[in-house]
Amino acid sequence: MSDVTQLIHEYLRHNKKFPHVFCAGCGHGIVLGSLIRSVHALGLPKDDVVVVAGIGCSGRLAVYVDFNTVHTTHGRALTFATGIKMANPRLKVICVMGDGDAMSIGGNHLIHAARRNIGVTALVLNNHIYGMTGGQCSSATPQGDISMTTPYGALEDSFDFVEMAKAAGANYVARGTSFHALMLDKLITSAIMHPGFSMVEVFSPCPTQYGRKNKFRSAVDMYKWLKKNTVKIETLKEGEKPEDGRIPIGVFRDRQTPGLEERYADMQRKLMGTGR
Repeated sequence: MSDVTQLIHEYLRHNKKFPHVFCAGCGHGIVLGSLIRSVHALGLPKDDVVVVAGIGCSGRLAVYVDFNTVHTTHGRALTFATGIKMANPRLKVICVMGDGDAMSIGGNHLIHAARRNIGVTALVLNNHIYGMTGGQCSSATPQGDISMTTPYGALEDSFDFVEMAKAAGANYVARGTSFHALMLDKLITSAIMHPGFSMVEVFSPCPTQYGRKNKFRSAVDMYKWLKKNTVKIETLKEGEKPEDGRIPIGVFRDRQTPGLEERYADMQRKLMGTGR
């Protein structure tokens, strides 16, 4: 049995219909593989992992993996994840969201999850559009780009998820792409094991709802664009932005501040007279 086949049998639910529902060329399947490889590399028991997801294409990841999973309401995945982590801090809680789930309808929850520095790993699959519900503009749609609700081009600036998470107080902040799969494995592995709130934004192409409207002739062109228009952050000086407009990828913050659940447990011990 090959390593890939072993992972499939060990980590995917076989009573679900495969192939998956993702469109041809969608990057979400690559992120699914990266998540599985990361958990496997860490040797985490499946019963110790919880995957929480909201609504949208990214939400299907929770359906396929053989972990403890919760499929929640749109924009509220982080609230469920916060409750799970506080109730059982021993669990590794991974919250999978799209850009709409995380920063449009759920933006307030992401800000406060980062502010609290709760020990949850947020995977934000950014395809720059509402992919499942018809291709509407999201808070990640770049200005000037076409969507079903911005047929003449988006007039608003898009959010920078990395800067938002850093400003709100997240411990670990990283950005990868579904083109850079091996790099993504490392980012997700580090995020899962990090104390406090960790966020990994993943640029994940949507050929169907985004690519076709924005002059990408094929999914391959979208992956070529990711290769050409990203740059690893370690090649830049601190605080430097690429003059050619390329998007930095890599780790933007890495600190070890205790998470909310750790601070809560410490306070509880002190109040019960068992702490220092």
